[in-house]
Amino acid sequence: MADDGERRMLFDIRGRRKNVVKVVYAVLALIMGLSLFILAGPIGNIFNTEGTVNASDQFEEQATRIERELKKNPDDADLMLNLTRARINAGNASAEINPETGAAAYTPEARQQLALASEAWSKYLKATDEPNPAGAQLAASALFGLAQTARTSIEASANVRSAAQAQAIVAEARPSVGSLGTLAIYRLFSFDYDGADEARKEAESFASTKFERQNLGTEFDQTKKRAEEFEKQLQEIEKEAKKAREKGEPSVANPLGEGNPLAVPGG
Repeated sequence: MADDGERRMLFDIRGRRKNVVKVVYAVLALIMGLSLFILAGPIGNIFNTEGTVNASDQFEEQATRIERELKKNPDDADLMLNLTRARINAGNASAEINPETGAAAYTPEARQQLALASEAWSKYLKATDEPNPAGAQLAASALFGLAQTARTSIEASANVRSAAQAQAIVAEARPSVGSLGTLAIYRLFSFDYDGADEARKEAESFASTKFERQNLGTEFDQTKKRAEEFEKQLQEIEKEAKKAREKGEPSVANPLGEGNPLAVPGG
């Protein structure tokens, strides 16, 4: 269970940082809250709303068993993928769900399990030449969730890039408006604008109507502008963090962290 300190917003909103934070929150609400739902459609809630402590324990035990097997067969890609799934399931089961809104709050236990899942996924990618699309879709959502809990903007950005890489596997194996649209959005969050535009164009080729193509393009363009604005604000936050470090003050934390007012897309 997270303490009161962990429930508080990660931003220090006093003084001159206040306006910067407000802008970042507004941009995030528009980009993440609206675009992922309108452009790509609901990409699926990664959380188990009926998860319990017992379920989390069961998944952790499963992960422990798999890790013992991996010691005997360290190059077994299937075991690594199963370990990734088990850790993600344990993290989802440890998350606390608001029964009224469906919004998820990550506990320290959930963050730890998702971090372990990220490590397992990275090892799996190195061990296989043909990543499993279903596993990639699960990993992409989990990595995006992990980005929201990161303690620094650098960590958050790394997780978003990893989420985009996992989603690229999904889009390549199962190309559609939804999978490619989601990839475009993840790449926008990664500030990979060329890659995002490429995914958007491919998504349009799968659109069944002119209206769907136009809507896709319009939403993408609007989101791109907001992403560019967000990138500028993030750079300002990082400058503030650098100044704070030089003065020995607490630095500004991850703008995608627990303090943000957004529910995970699909929730």
